[in-house]
Amino acid sequence: MTDARELGADEAAFIAAVRSDDTARFAHVTERHRRELQVHCYRMLANYDDAQDMTQETFLRAWNKRESFKGHAALRTWLYRIATNACLDFLEKRNDRTPVPSELPDPGSEMLYLQPYPDRMLPEDPQESVVARETIELAFIVAVQHLPPRQRAVFILRDVLGWPASKVAGALELTVASATSALQRARVTMREQLPDRRIDWRGPATHALSDDERGVVKSYIDAHERNDLDGLMSLLRDELRFAMLPDMGTVLMTAEDAVDGWVSGGLFQRGHDDWRGISTTVNRLPAAALYLRTPDDPDYRLFAIAVLHIVDGKIAELTGFDATDKPWLGLPPTL
Repeated sequence: MTDARELGADEAAFIAAVRSDDTARFAHVTERHRRELQVHCYRMLANYDDAQDMTQETFLRAWNKRESFKGHAALRTWLYRIATNACLDFLEKRNDRTPVPSELPDPGSEMLYLQPYPDRMLPEDPQESVVARETIELAFIVAVQHLPPRQRAVFILRDVLGWPASKVAGALELTVASATSALQRARVTMREQLPDRRIDWRGPATHALSDDERGVVKSYIDAHERNDLDGLMSLLRDELRFAMLPDMGTVLMTAEDAVDGWVSGGLFQRGHDDWRGISTTVNRLPAAALYLRTPDDPDYRLFAIAVLHIVDGKIAELTGFDATDKPWLGLPPTL
């Protein structure tokens, strides 16, 4: 992402909107950047609702600071700078946005504020591989949260968005040396948090789900709808990493223990055994939106969203999100 040295169409339209004090024209020019800015805020905050709020805050700040934009940098760059600082201000005021180390032996953590991100809200332009799969997956988003906020901002701007050090330093009011030092420290932490994952996020990355992934999520939904516990167990890797947010406690368990735990908690038993599901994708990962119908209700109601990390045709990680009474991610609340 580089600055436009000449005044581009975006910049000219923005300046014209400012000069005419035309709010509708201002909104039209800035709105096209909403999706990529929202992804940026999501990486900073790991929470879809907060990312939406901070994107709106970005546009409000941009309007209030509109006279300061002279077209010396690309409008997109200017908006990213505002969005980054809005997120940093948000994080400075919150004391609940630090990952809590989990009790697992690997470098895991608990993040009760983590929310999934719907793929339908990602930028549509393929050039925006700012949303490459590796940099939007839940594991990456969780890992980034281990960075102190300013390091986090430097890392995302430099290694994900590809900004040069001088531009990052200017956006965050740092020296180039300070920005470079922050990036080096951030890279060390990211390697510790993602030891088995791809760590070069500046090159090409995959986007599409594999046939295996699509097949497994379909089978996962089918097993629910048939109450086929053996079939469900066969989809899980024997050492499964499981979390159900916002409850605390990521655990490693066998496939059998996982299913037994769900049954002992009341699922797949009378009154909680009438399922429907929708295949979807969040964070560039396969997911199942699960709907449950209880005996006193004519509708299937959104119950949970299960995000599946699939390895060699088996579910290795299952991150569930309680979706009860939450019309999340543009999914229908009932079926």
